[in-house]
Amino acid sequence: MTGTLQKGRLSLLARSGVWIVLAVLIVIGALRYDGFLSAYNLTSFLRYNSMFALIALGMAFVIMTGGIDLSVGSIVAFSSVVAALLSPQGVWLATLVAVGAAAVLGFVNGVIISRLNILPFIVTLAMMLAARGAALTLAKNQSVGVSSDNGFTVLGQGDWLGFPIPGWLMIAAYLVGAVVLYYTAFGRHVLALGSGEEASRLMGLPVNWVKVWVYTASGLLAGLAGVILASQFGAGQPTEGLGWELSAIASVVVGGTLLTGGLGSVGGTLAGALLLGLIFNMLNFENGKGLISLSSYWQSVIRGFFLMLVVILQNRSLGRR
Repeated sequence: MTGTLQKGRLSLLARSGVWIVLAVLIVIGALRYDGFLSAYNLTSFLRYNSMFALIALGMAFVIMTGGIDLSVGSIVAFSSVVAALLSPQGVWLATLVAVGAAAVLGFVNGVIISRLNILPFIVTLAMMLAARGAALTLAKNQSVGVSSDNGFTVLGQGDWLGFPIPGWLMIAAYLVGAVVLYYTAFGRHVLALGSGEEASRLMGLPVNWVKVWVYTASGLLAGLAGVILASQFGAGQPTEGLGWELSAIASVVVGGTLLTGGLGSVGGTLAGALLLGLIFNMLNFENGKGLISLSSYWQSVIRGFFLMLVVILQNRSLGRR
């Protein structure tokens, strides 16, 4: 019981801390960079980073159960290609089929992990390779242009009430995620499973179905991110999404969710995703000032070191407690 309370305090501290750091960086950015709080920068920031926030939400539920999903980046690429190929048939059909196909891939992950009792790392690594190969095969190893005649690009590039549509989708997903985690039996089962799988089985909880549904949700949200990607950039991108799983994991851990499972936060995950996006946004402004010059490849380096630092701090905090 004491250990659970200590983990809860650590998670609360991390969730509070990430919002504070996010607010401080926003103030620094507003004071240092011209146009940082402009409508163009804010809408562009939300439009792009909504994709990372969506896959981070799915990853949060997976990690809360004590699992991991390495396939989300490849599923994003796969669903973007499917959406682009079907875009001439209309935005609704393209979106539903692409998101549905991605959810099926997540469902397959969950079934294999739960029924065959194979480690999530191995299963999702295999799915990462399979989904990437499927995306490249469908796209014939090139970008697939979308149809611009039926409004498909509005999903990623349009606004509603002056706010980017991808941002609205992100907000809706996080509201649903918060309700599920905090106010439903399924959310309690997710946290219970992360605290101890064997204990959850002994209590009669539907452990296998919880696993299946969290991986299905992770695939579904990655699929939605892929549709936004195709719509926003005007093409299905079979080579996109490389390293996105790392960004998702970093966002989840920074937001106060323990990698060991059992404790997590939907709001903290959102703050973590926005914080990572804000760091890269500020680096772009620094590049514009000419003081530093970092290529896009440095983003992967920064993500890796950032995740490593947070995991080390989290591990040491747990050890002291």
